[in-house]
This record gives sequence, C-alpha cells and structure tokens, in this order.
Amino acid sequence: MLALVQRVSQARVVVEGDVVGEIGPGLLVLVCAERGDTATHADRLLAKLLKLRVFSDEAGKMNRSVQDLDGRGGHGGLLVVSQFTLAADTTGGNRPSFTQAAAPADGLRLYEHFVTQARAAHPEVQTGRFGADMKVHLVNDGPVTIPLTVR
Repeated sequence: MLALVQRVSQARVVVEGDVVGEIGPGLLVLVCAERGDTATHADRLLAKLLKLRVFSDEAGKMNRSVQDLDGRGGHGGLLVVSQFTLAADTTGGNRPSFTQAAAPADGLRLYEHFVTQARAAHPEVQTGRFGADMKVHLVNDGPVTIPLTVR
C-alpha cells in the first residue's frame, strides 16, 4: 500500500459542495491500495503512519507523532482520503498508467479496513468519500510531505 502524508494546520474534503471531512492540525493521508495488497499491508501502513515523527518537540525537532500530539492536549487529527492515482506509472510515456492500482472493489475494501482500524486506534479520524470527485483543501505545515510504502 502507498500513502502520501502531509502535515497540515488544517484540511478538508468537499464533495458536491458539502464538507465531508475536516481536521485542524494533523495529517492529511492520501491512501492507495495496489494489486496484491492485503489487510495486513493496510495494518502495517497504519502502524507506520501513527508512529511517524513529523511534529516538532520543545526543541523544534521532528520527534512527535500524531499520537503524541493527542496525548499532550493537541489536536492531531487524521484526514484519510483514497487516491488511486498514487499508483501512477509514467515510465511508458506522458499518459499515466494505473494498472498497479487495486481493482475498485479491492481498493474500497482495503480503504474501509484502513479507516476502521484508524478509528479504533486514534480519536480523531475524518475521511473523504471513496470514488467521489473530491476537492481537497489543505494548508501544508512546513511544508512537510512524506511518501510511505508498505509491501
């Protein structure tokens, strides 16, 4: 599974003019299931995400995770958005190929599993809407953008 993680001061997802998910400070997580991915891959990606130290400590070093923020009175939200285009292959020309992305039914199943597990492990989890035409608004804090891959 793939994820692109952005540290944000705020982020929201709009579908057909309605806000479907919104957080303050935390992580915007764009998630993609690839062919052959399983629930185990999703679980490992979530574990890595929750421990990813991209928030500053008292000394200004990136030593805190989104879970550390929550335990210290911070907000530490997660906004999880499905994004199959992370599986794009551009080596064959100018038009991306998405053959490595999981089939839609598998992608939905793994996305829902990831979100369910995230909600069980973290107090503030918002989402986009799988398969919808989404408008994602964010203020990238830093900017900090980290790609994550679990195989």
